[in-house]
Parts: sequence; C-alpha cells; structure tokens
Amino acid sequence: MSRRDRLGKGLGALLGQYLEPEAESGEIRRVKVSAIVPNPLQPRRSFSDQELDELATSIRENGLLQPLVVRPAPGASDRFEMVAGERRFRAISRLAWEDVPVLVREASDETLLVLALVENLQREALNPIEEAEGYRSLVDKFGMSQTDIAKAMGKDRSTVANLLRLLNLPPSVRKLLEGGALSMGHARALLSVEDAVRAGELARTAAREGWSVREVERRAGDTLPRKARKAKAGRTADPVVRALEDALQETLSTRVAIKRSRKGKGVIEITFHGSEDFERVFELVTGREASEVVG
Repeated sequence: MSRRDRLGKGLGALLGQYLEPEAESGEIRRVKVSAIVPNPLQPRRSFSDQELDELATSIRENGLLQPLVVRPAPGASDRFEMVAGERRFRAISRLAWEDVPVLVREASDETLLVLALVENLQREALNPIEEAEGYRSLVDKFGMSQTDIAKAMGKDRSTVANLLRLLNLPPSVRKLLEGGALSMGHARALLSVEDAVRAGELARTAAREGWSVREVERRAGDTLPRKARKAKAGRTADPVVRALEDALQETLSTRVAIKRSRKGKGVIEITFHGSEDFERVFELVTGREASEVVG
C-alpha cells in the first residue's frame, strides 16, 4: 500500500504509518515551548480565542493527554515545527509552561500539509475556502492530482473538484462563504455567473435576505437586467480605462463606470444597493466607517 493510499484511514493511522520514526529519537521527549513554531503550511487561518481559552483551561486542569508531534525545523538547530496538534500547541502557548512533551518525527512539507488538512477536516474546523486552498497547495506545490488528493482525504474526486472550483469565485463571494454567510451550495450556484460584480451582488443579497440554494440557482440563471446589459454595451472602448474599471469593480465588488472627456476630465460612478451596501463601499474607499464621519 502506498503512502497516499494510507491517508484516508485518519490521523491516528497517519501518525503511525505515513510518518517515518527517527529510530531512537522517536521517543517522547520534552522541549521548550519557545523552541516550537506553528506549522508553516497550516491551512486553517482562524482559531477562536474562546475555543483556545477553553482548551487551555482543560489542559491546565487535566494535563496534556497526548504529546505534540513535531519535526526538526529545517536549517535551525534546537528548533521544531508543528506536525500534529496545532490547536493544543496554541492553547499551551497561553499557559505558563516552559516545556512540553513531544514526539519528534521526520516529515516532508507535503506531509505537514496533508496531516494538517486531515486533522482539521476530522474536526470540521476548515471552512470550504480554507479546504480548497489546502488542496490547491497540494496541486501546485507537490503535483498531486485530484484523484491523489481524494484518496489522501478519503473523499470522492468530484468533491475535491467542486471544492477547487470555489477558488474561481470573486473575492467578495469567497469572503461570505468563509464567514458562513453563504453555504457551499449557494457558492456553487454562483459559479455560473460570469460577471464578477453581478455574482457579488447576488451573494450579498442572498446572505442578507436568507435566500435558499434553489433561489440563488434561479437568480443566477436569469439574464442580466436590460439596464445592466445596456451599461455593459456602452462601456468605453479604451482598453486602459476598461482595465481600471475592472480592477475597481473587483476591489469594491460593485459596478463601476469611468467616464472621461477628451480633455482628460471625468467622473467615476460607483453603484451601491441600499444604505448597508453604501456603508460597505464607503469603508472600502476611505478605510473608515461611515458612522465615524457622521456620528
């Protein structure tokens, strides 16, 4: 059985089979907490302070029931990088512990990423975008195919493919998916909307009004309103101005029109949909909340 075939068995099996022990140095030892750094390939970006505080309290009262798994930090003596147990390590860092029990293993960068993905997925700790970005790293950095990743994670290849497609969504839609305002079903329905601004508008409205996935699918299948088609058809022919419009639209996640006269003067029109959307656009443009200005 190959290393990748064994990945779907779960973290416990991985620690014993995917990682190769360092002979005698595989014994549990104690190292300084300050000598350990987080997994540099950790796909999870958000760790709840409340969750870590609760875990730190549990560890303080009950001790560390399992040693952390670390690897020697490349190019640094007496330094270690997390392999498994990132949550526990972050919780321990909140305690006044000087050292901690660890199991030292040799591990490649590929192993670090795969184990972190499996560990987080078993706890359902990754949002769909974090999971997709982790898979994209396996493709880009290690040349793994979607089939390889599916075997490694114990998933269907179609599931991996659908997750990777989410990375094609506009940034504004990905942000709503990351924050839990949209489900993966909502996001997949928006993949059919080629206009990034239109996709962002639909996503924000769906999140605000609580649309069902079926409703998003219906709206995504509709053609653009006549006004939007007319505005798109009437865009300037200047490729530089069009590129600037596109960049502003991607940043602001709304429709932007740049109108210039022959003398070089002009107007930038930014579309917003209601007071809430206006405040969102205002904050993106100024870096300040509207309430700070008028309050």
